[in-house]
Amino acid sequence: MVIAMTLAILEQTGLDIQTLENPPVRDTCGGEGTLHPGDTSFPVIHTENLNLWFGEAHILQNICMAIRRNKVTALIGPSGCGKSTLLRCFNRMNDLIDHRKITGEVRYDQENIYAPGTDVVLLRKKIGMVFQKPNPFPKTVYENVAYGPRVHGIKEKKELDRIVEKSLKDAALWEEVRDRLHQSAMGLSGGQQQRLCIARTLAVGPEVILMDEPCSALDPIATAKIENLIDGLKQHYTVIIVTHNMQQAARVSDDTGFMYLGKLVEFGPTKQIFEHPEEDLTENYITGRFG
Repeated sequence: MVIAMTLAILEQTGLDIQTLENPPVRDTCGGEGTLHPGDTSFPVIHTENLNLWFGEAHILQNICMAIRRNKVTALIGPSGCGKSTLLRCFNRMNDLIDHRKITGEVRYDQENIYAPGTDVVLLRKKIGMVFQKPNPFPKTVYENVAYGPRVHGIKEKKELDRIVEKSLKDAALWEEVRDRLHQSAMGLSGGQQQRLCIARTLAVGPEVILMDEPCSALDPIATAKIENLIDGLKQHYTVIIVTHNMQQAARVSDDTGFMYLGKLVEFGPTKQIFEHPEEDLTENYITGRFG
């Protein structure tokens, strides 16, 4: 009965099982990974034939993509397609998972981050991460932001004060918490806590910020503030965001990658992906025919 219903839906939408089980993959490596004709700058992150296994499960398959510097890149696709796993490859967060195997390359500023001898602590300082749910430390607002710089050796209070204020301003939170710096961060709203986590990431001086569905637990007003913040951050940082919200991807990103079953089906400028996708599977997902 279920199989018959599934076949009926596929027939109505013009999809076929073979396409869904074996999605097409567009080669986006393009030499050194430049995305647009005339754009000769090196990408800040470039993956080449990236594959990842957890045990016997082949989670990411031959991922080739180039992340442009000082742009917002969105990764979209249905649940379980590998978006968050790919995001975690960019600062080696998947190293914390047992029985994982990675082949191919992830180059950050032209250096393979999976090469032997890579300083993972320094890498995660340069490529910071903001998680799906706000996770402030059970400390004061000030201590949340100052924690990272202290770990990296900054002890002088005057310098810590400067970093805390600048990070909170860059995260569009300073005016809301300037009189609450020494109160518990747990008393902030969900949206404020997420911006505090962004400020905590900014405090250690990253070049790239990874965001794994940063608005999924927030209300529309808080979401709008985060989106405005993301748009401002790209003046100084490169932002890569995973989102299930395609409208959000269209609003905030410059480039978009559509993933399905561990494959990067299509990757390019957001306007082109949403208005003139080259793959039928991309169009079917964006128009809501599946997923």
